[in-house]
Amino acid sequence: MTSSNISGFYRMGIEERLKHVQEFAGLSDEEIQILAKTGALEPAQADRMIENVIGTMPVTLGIATNFIVDGKEYLVPMATEEPSVVAAASNSAKVVRETGGFKTSATEPIMIGQIQLTHVEDTEKGKAAILEHKAELLELANSKDPMLVKLGGGARDMEVRIIDSINGPMIINHLLVNCLDAMGANAVNTMAEAISPRIEEITGGKVYLRIISNLAVHRLAKVQAIFTKEAIGGEDVVNGILEAYAFAAADPFRCATHNKGIMNGIDAVVLATGNDYRAIEAGAHAYAAWKEGGYKPLTHYEKNENGDIVGSIELPMAVGLIGGATAVHPTAKACVRIMGVKSAAELGGIIASVGLAQNFAAMRALATEGIQRGHMSLHAQNVVAMAAEKMGIKATPELIDMIAPMLVKEKKVRMDRAEELIREHN
Repeated sequence: MTSSNISGFYRMGIEERLKHVQEFAGLSDEEIQILAKTGALEPAQADRMIENVIGTMPVTLGIATNFIVDGKEYLVPMATEEPSVVAAASNSAKVVRETGGFKTSATEPIMIGQIQLTHVEDTEKGKAAILEHKAELLELANSKDPMLVKLGGGARDMEVRIIDSINGPMIINHLLVNCLDAMGANAVNTMAEAISPRIEEITGGKVYLRIISNLAVHRLAKVQAIFTKEAIGGEDVVNGILEAYAFAAADPFRCATHNKGIMNGIDAVVLATGNDYRAIEAGAHAYAAWKEGGYKPLTHYEKNENGDIVGSIELPMAVGLIGGATAVHPTAKACVRIMGVKSAAELGGIIASVGLAQNFAAMRALATEGIQRGHMSLHAQNVVAMAAEKMGIKATPELIDMIAPMLVKEKKVRMDRAEELIREHN
């Protein structure tokens, strides 16, 4: 199997879905068994990952279908508890298949290590002194990670800024490090700590914080896709989506929810691959506020000469394939295998594509039927299961399939109504 466009995937049983994923990605039986478990971590493995371990908290893992990114077919693992997210991303990706899929680009994997320098008598002279010694400082930083340098990465440059604070002026040094296929926190922090004493010697100041920044403005993923007006429902839908985008671009209250919808998709893939979704989330929202001097959408939509929608997204994407949970967690490793990614840039492009797909699906729903319709079906199933448990009745698939559609049809997806219907039909 070479196509991610799998007909009726959502209607299949879990075992059948896993067989399709196994065939698509060439996974071993052992890897499939790991994916099929609700908790793949052995206690000893979990105990080495964080402190005070008592168990694991499984998150549902789904597969987004239909993705073509830079001409390559992908099945995309998504770890999320929220209904409709996987289906929405898959549906948008199916629309984009008609125009050749998502097209990506990326900047170099440059991360920023911040070094906070205080108590410098003359900050302008201090800044000049640091820049005069830049070559020496970069050499010192690279001496702390010769393997990274050997592979083509390492400290590349330094930026020096003077900022005002409530405690007075500070010199903020940005150590720019090419982290290759790693997220880079350990390497960057080690290098920043290594050069801090020398910066103090050069300036006579006092260094406090030496830490990576999650506002990775030098490590960006960019994606573009075309959504044809015929595939999404015509000119009225196109205009509705553009009106919804204009709302988000003009109003931070709407924009916060707009960007949250993007992160529904992005966080799910980041989590599935064992990357730091909190860092990605922080960087995305900070970038949305930093880029244009006010909080703005991470996506952009416009109409082309054919009347189709051209959608794009740009955001920091500091993900890695080396180190962290990505290299330790069995399920994360299997998820990376499903996608068959070979570099952090490739993974970042896929993740950003999912973010664009997710956002477009939400915009389309809001501009037409409203967001609740897609959510309600799965939410109703959960409500029926909870109501049955409360009543001491087994929530069989047959019971859920019978009662949930009634709740949706009545537009009364509530526990009390679910209990009434269960009593009537059980």
